[in-house]
Amino acid sequence: MSDKSTSRLRLLFGTLNPLGMPLRQKIGLLGLAFLIAIPLLVSLPVVGQFVVLIMPASSWELGLYNVAAALFFAMFAMSWDAVSGYTGEISFGHGLFFAVGGYTSAMLNMGHGLSPWVSILGGVLLAAVAGVLIGVPALRIEGPYLSLVTLVAPLILLQLFIYMSDIFGGEQGLGNPDNLVGLGFVSNYFLALGLFLAVFVLLWALTRSNTGAILTAIREDEDAVSAAGLSTAKFKIFAFVLSGAIGGLAGAAYVHTPVGSPTPSELMSVIINVEVIIAAVLGGMGTIVGAALGGLFVAMVPDYLNLIEFTVPVIGKSISEMSFFLFAIVTLVLLNIFPGGVLRWGIALGRRATGRTGGEEGMAADGGQSPDEGGTDPVEQTIERYQEYYDNMFGGDDE
Repeated sequence: MSDKSTSRLRLLFGTLNPLGMPLRQKIGLLGLAFLIAIPLLVSLPVVGQFVVLIMPASSWELGLYNVAAALFFAMFAMSWDAVSGYTGEISFGHGLFFAVGGYTSAMLNMGHGLSPWVSILGGVLLAAVAGVLIGVPALRIEGPYLSLVTLVAPLILLQLFIYMSDIFGGEQGLGNPDNLVGLGFVSNYFLALGLFLAVFVLLWALTRSNTGAILTAIREDEDAVSAAGLSTAKFKIFAFVLSGAIGGLAGAAYVHTPVGSPTPSELMSVIINVEVIIAAVLGGMGTIVGAALGGLFVAMVPDYLNLIEFTVPVIGKSISEMSFFLFAIVTLVLLNIFPGGVLRWGIALGRRATGRTGGEEGMAADGGQSPDEGGTDPVEQTIERYQEYYDNMFGGDDE
């Protein structure tokens, strides 16, 4: 083995050594180890009781189902962040990819007898094609104009599903396609966790590559990227295709588990389109880690609130009856407290606690600057871009 290869291996092993990782990555590994160990921990005498208590359901079996559903939603949130968080082109109708993947896979399985594994692949491919169809307008339009296209597209698809209810099942959906791994709580949990980790590693690596740097540069200064001779439209289409494929994978796999079904309310409702944006922004827009954490939070908090039967005095309503209302209030408060996302706030807090003022520990999860370092977070950059578009739209006559 050459010296160069040996050096690369040493660098790789050094990078993967947990003892040499920054604090935030050590915490992430502990969280991952906990997720993997949940089915084992519940069988332990004392620890198991604690784990059952923190599960988002009345039993650990149903809790695994709910966590599995949250992992699928976290995959969906990461797919949104891959295109909107990095390029700054906000997608208001990302449920389109979730629905195309889910419906395509269900129809191939139920209508043509294909195995779930093959039908999921079909769902991913068609969702990627949908990414092309949505991304191509990026060649001519951008900003709020492109966002309007992403908003209208799922509305058209929803109306198509309703008008052609004999094919798509209307508002009732298509029923229940075959499950990938049966009805087992543990097997379905590890299926969701495995897909979640695969998507996370893929996007984490991509956003740290040259491609990820270009996508980030498009969000920060698209004109500068064009001046450098790079095709911004090509990279935007790539981001939409990648995002569509991953969103389609999440939807396709979701409907082949006991926790999901191919219905408009589960795959492409207005609430889902809003929740995925909230998840990414709350966790940390422009950071794959933040989108994953935000997705888990948005999916699981309502489940926790549904378990609380405490009746609020004066109002006379229980917490579970007002779960969605309270969830919206909590989310609104958190968005105001952590405008750059919980992840960036946590990194800045950890840096102050450890007394570090720079270096890798002080950087945002995907290599960008945190607001405390004088940088502008992706939410502010996106708002500034959209403000410029609106100024050009309504202030053009003044020039």
